[in-house]
Amino acid sequence: MKILKEIYPYIIILLVVILIRTFIATPIKVDGISMYPTLKGNEFLILNKLGKPDRYKIVVVDEKEDDLIKRVIGLPNETVEIKNGNIYINGKKIKDEYGSGTTSSYDKIKLKKDEYFVLGDNRENSRDSRSIGPVKAKQIKGTTNFILFPFNKIGKINK
Repeated sequence: MKILKEIYPYIIILLVVILIRTFIATPIKVDGISMYPTLKGNEFLILNKLGKPDRYKIVVVDEKEDDLIKRVIGLPNETVEIKNGNIYINGKKIKDEYGSGTTSSYDKIKLKKDEYFVLGDNRENSRDSRSIGPVKAKQIKGTTNFILFPFNKIGKINK
């Protein structure tokens, strides 16, 4: 009984950590250059599992065997079109301050009530909605805006 009393606080701490990682936040590693220059490969971010996707937020998408880190561009029920390197939402050109390189054209698409259009910031080297199509809401694991590692970059993502 005495041993149980001694380890009880550690069991509680372990359970809290497991619950936080499972339902609230967990680290995630950037793999590749699709979000360059905003994010670079081998950086670790904090995934906020409670975060809601919104335009320009960075999200983590469950795409088959991969987790893709992308930026939300189109929201449910919107029309998205990319022509001549410009992005149009519901027929209006949006300011694209996150994209690097030329954004390839994409025919007009009407998103369903549970779909998002996501792009990598490195528009010339990204597997995103231009190749995989719209992303379902249930595929979005959460949002991220905090770099955990490397330590010299720790803090909120600048863009």
